[in-house]
Amino acid sequence: MRRRRGPVEDRGTTGSICRRTCDGMDGVMRSGLRSSAIWCGLAVGGFLMWSLGCRAAPVHHAVLRPATATTQGLQDQPAPEATAVQPVSPPEETAPAESAMVRLAAEQSFPALAVAESLAQLEASALAANPTLRRMQQEAAAAWDKVRYADKLPDPTLGSTFFVPPMNYEPDRQVADLQLMQMIPWLGRLKAEAQRAYFEALAAESLYHAEKLRIIGDLRAAWYRYYVLHKQMETAAAEQAQLTSLIETANARVATGAALPGDVLMAALELSSLQEQLIGYRQQVAATIAELNRLAGRDAGQPIAPPAHIDSTFPEWNLEHLKIAALESQPEVAVARLRAAAALWGVEVARLQRRPDLTFGIGWVFMDAPGAASADAGRDSLTLGVSTTLPLSRGKYEAILSEATRANLAAHASLDEVVLRLDAQLRELWTQAQASHETVELYRTTILPQAQQTFEADLQSLANNTVTFDRVVRNHRALLNLQLSYHRALGQQAITLARIRQTVGADLEPQSLAPPPSAAP
Repeated sequence: MRRRRGPVEDRGTTGSICRRTCDGMDGVMRSGLRSSAIWCGLAVGGFLMWSLGCRAAPVHHAVLRPATATTQGLQDQPAPEATAVQPVSPPEETAPAESAMVRLAAEQSFPALAVAESLAQLEASALAANPTLRRMQQEAAAAWDKVRYADKLPDPTLGSTFFVPPMNYEPDRQVADLQLMQMIPWLGRLKAEAQRAYFEALAAESLYHAEKLRIIGDLRAAWYRYYVLHKQMETAAAEQAQLTSLIETANARVATGAALPGDVLMAALELSSLQEQLIGYRQQVAATIAELNRLAGRDAGQPIAPPAHIDSTFPEWNLEHLKIAALESQPEVAVARLRAAAALWGVEVARLQRRPDLTFGIGWVFMDAPGAASADAGRDSLTLGVSTTLPLSRGKYEAILSEATRANLAAHASLDEVVLRLDAQLRELWTQAQASHETVELYRTTILPQAQQTFEADLQSLANNTVTFDRVVRNHRALLNLQLSYHRALGQQAITLARIRQTVGADLEPQSLAPPPSAAP
C-alpha cells in the first residue's frame, strides 16, 4: 500500500517556486488529453440530462371523472356522486288564442329573428359554453393532475466540480469530481400528502358540479321571468285592444248624447298609461334576454323567442324527504365533507413534518498522476454518502401541527354550516312553493272566473245604459291586473321549484319524493 502525501507546501526560494510552477504547468500540458476527455464526457452527459428534462411531456387533457370517493373514512372509498341537473323539456300545453292586436304587439316587442329555443336547449348551451363552468372544469382537471405527482420523489441532483489547477497530492492530483444525489422524504408523509391531494381534487370536482347546479338554476329562473314578462306584454296588448274598442263605443255614445266626453278622455288616459307600462316591459325583456345569453355563454344581443307556456304542475314532495335527498346529492355537502377529509390528512402531514429527510449520494473522483512510476498512481475513487435533516426547532413543528389542527376543526365547522344552511333554505323554499301554489289555484278557480263574470256583466249593462262607462273601464283594468297577478304567481311557483331542485342537487321528478301512502287502519 502506498501512502498518499499531503499537498506540497510552497516553501523555498523564488527560484524553487518558479521551478515547481513550471513543473506543474508541464504536468497540466501532459494531462491535457485526459482532462479534455473528462470535460467532453461531462458536457455530453449534462447535455443529455438537460435534453431529457426539458423535453416537452405530452399534454393530457384530463376529463373530469365522476366523484367516486366519500369521506366516511380516510381510505380510498367510493364518494357520493354529485348528480348534475339534467335538462327537462317543458310539457306541451295548448296556448290561448291571440287577437290580431295582441299578435301585433308581440311582434313589435320580440324581434322576428328571435330563435325559438326550448329551455333544454339553453341548458345544453350553458353546460357546453359557459365560461365559469369551463374555468372550474379546468381547475378540477388541474387538481387531478396534481394527484398524479403528489406521491412522487423529488428529482435527483447531478453536480460536478472542476479544479483549476488540479488539487496536487504528490504524486496524485485531483482533477474533478462528479456527484449524483437523491433526497428521500419520509415516506409516510409523502403518502399523506398524496391522500390530501386526492381529496382536494374530489372537492374541486364537486365544486364544479355545484356550479353547474347554480348555472342551471339561474337559467331556469331567468327563463320563467321571461315567461312572466311575455304574459305581461300580451296582457297589456290585449288591454290596448279592449280600450280601443271601448273608446270607439264611447265616441258613438257621445255622439248620441248617451255619454260624456270625459269618458273618452279617461279611456285615452288609460291607453297612455298602458303605453308607459309597455316601455318598462321592453326594458326588462332586454335585460332578461341578456342574462339568458350570458348564462348560455354567448353574445348578450342574440334574440331569444319567449316561452309560450310553463309547467304549472305542483310536485308531490315532502320536506323531510327533500332534506334527506339534499344531504345525499347536494355537491356543496360533498365539498364540505371532502375538504374536512383533506384537512384531516393535513393534520397527519403536519405531524410527520418532524420526521427527518434522508439524502443519499454517490460520487466519482477523477484523479491523475503525471510522471508517477507506480502503476496504481492516479486511480479514480468512488464515494458514497448519506445526510439527514435535523428537525431541532420544537416550537416550529408544534406551530405547524396547531395550524393544521385548527384548519381541520374549521373544515368540520364548515360542514355543519352547509347542512344548517341547506335545511333553512329548503324549509323557506318549500313554504314559498306551497304559498305560490295556493295562490295559483285561488286565481285559477275563484278570482279570475269571478272577475271575468263581473266584467262581462258590466259590458252587458253598459249596452243597456244601466252602468257608467268609468266603471266598465275600472273593472276591465282590474281583470287584467288579476290576470297579471296570476301569471306572476305561476312564474314564482316555477322559479321556487327550480331553486328547490338546485338546493337538493338533483333534477327531481314531480312524483319522485312523494310521501308513502299511510296504511289503512
